[in-house]
Amino acid sequence: QLLNNTVKAGAPVTLRVVVGGNGNLKLIKQPVVTFPKDFDKYDPKVTDKTKLTTNGLEGNMVYDFLVVPRNHGNYTIPAVSLTYYDTSSNLYKTVKTAPLTIKVEPGDGKGTSVTDYSAVQQTDIKSIKQGGYDTIDTEKLFFGSTSFLLWLLLPFVLFIALVAIFHKKAVENADIVGKRGKRANKVATKRLKTAYKLLTAGKQNEFYDEVLRALWGYVGDKLNMPVEQLSRENISDQLAAHNINAEIIEKFISALDECEYERYAPGSAEGNMTKTYDSAMIAITEIDGVLRDKMVKRNSGDTVRIILLFVVLCFSGFVNASVDTAKSQQGDSSETAAAAYAKGDYQQAAECYTKLLKVGESAELYYNLGNCEYRLGNITQSIIAYERALRLNPGDSDTRYNLQFLRGKTIDKVVPVDEMFFVTWYHSLQNLMSIDAWAILAVSAFVLALILILAYLFGSNILLRKIGFFGALVGLLIFVLGLLFAYQRKVALSEHNIAIVLTPTLNVKATPAESSSDAFVIHEGTRLTITDSSMNAWYGVRLDDGKEGWLPKNSVEVI
Repeated sequence: QLLNNTVKAGAPVTLRVVVGGNGNLKLIKQPVVTFPKDFDKYDPKVTDKTKLTTNGLEGNMVYDFLVVPRNHGNYTIPAVSLTYYDTSSNLYKTVKTAPLTIKVEPGDGKGTSVTDYSAVQQTDIKSIKQGGYDTIDTEKLFFGSTSFLLWLLLPFVLFIALVAIFHKKAVENADIVGKRGKRANKVATKRLKTAYKLLTAGKQNEFYDEVLRALWGYVGDKLNMPVEQLSRENISDQLAAHNINAEIIEKFISALDECEYERYAPGSAEGNMTKTYDSAMIAITEIDGVLRDKMVKRNSGDTVRIILLFVVLCFSGFVNASVDTAKSQQGDSSETAAAAYAKGDYQQAAECYTKLLKVGESAELYYNLGNCEYRLGNITQSIIAYERALRLNPGDSDTRYNLQFLRGKTIDKVVPVDEMFFVTWYHSLQNLMSIDAWAILAVSAFVLALILILAYLFGSNILLRKIGFFGALVGLLIFVLGLLFAYQRKVALSEHNIAIVLTPTLNVKATPAESSSDAFVIHEGTRLTITDSSMNAWYGVRLDDGKEGWLPKNSVEVI
């Protein structure tokens, strides 16, 4: 197996030869590999992966040949042969690998330095996780439960009810104040413009009549007063009832008086009209400003009360719709396991973590069990434990680090098929949180979006309405993403399609039959994906590099 099929001239490349089977593999003569003349060769690194079992000594001897091609071109490494004595048939047999091709591209001229294998410093796995451990029961997840559905349905029903109730009130308020107020402003503005034209034209009588109509008409429309009730006393009382201060009321009454007095006052007619026009404009402007501010405050207060009512009803009416989280009570067992691990008694620690896992699955417990198995030298069992931890918590960086570290110790170096960068980002984002964490975020974003929609519907302040509108859009987007990620994580958790090879050397078949030809060879600890489990004794599998084949079900452990 070439760990790199395409390299640059001057860059090192590793050829791995694996000899596996039953028998005294340690006495087997090192395979002879014939490399092209342009390759610089170094002494191989030999890794003993044999172990004593009930069938005798079995496993693999791994030979890693390091070479450096000096010139570019396409090269062929001849087949490597091995002759051994088969005790079952009492015959000598010879097996051969297939010839390998390697493409050497022109180098960059910088040269390279090759470090001897013995000088390579290996890092260690991350330490165990201390403290309490959350167990996960796939049958009692918050996502998809009755509580989850209630947290979506009941706030929405309450939202619809509040909109129906307060929308009617808002329409009534708009009929009394809003429409009449807008009409008052428009009519007064139109009449004052007409009055200004009369002022510039010097038409004194028409000017004063128009200003009077603007003043009386404005206050009648603004305060919703019929014509027959319009008088100085009634206007003063109504303005005072709307919290208009006495100074502004006095200005408005003075504007009315001036309009009638200045028509007959001595002096410049143009000067009198200008003075009257300014007084009317100031009186209307100040009254309109006070009433508008009051309307904004009242509507803002109504909006706050509506939102508070929604929040109170949500959290008081749905207090029983709480998230069901199961937390295991490790107690002395977890402390005992951690203490045993710290003292180097990895066997006892592994037994404690195994007992705890029988109570409930936990990513942290699987992770710690993987550490114990690694310390005991059980690389494959350690990989299995880490894979189970990663299945429950795909975003855990420590688990991914340890898995990557252990895969470097397995025989097969499977290079995954490249995926688009945005797919990698999507999976990274999806794995940031657990299923229920995404579900809780989705519910929170949904309730917040409803609150912001209420602010948009009933808010009178432009800034508040903008915040409500755009905030609701963001909340709904987070809600949809939370639901999507929670659903996809739950589907992935329910699927058991990842398996780890248990057999030291396994011939993967082209078809599900012992007599079928070998598709490729894999070894203990290799990760693969189950693509077909319909056959009684066979799994259809695919490696991460895309190779596919069939293998016996009892040769792998499903995660």
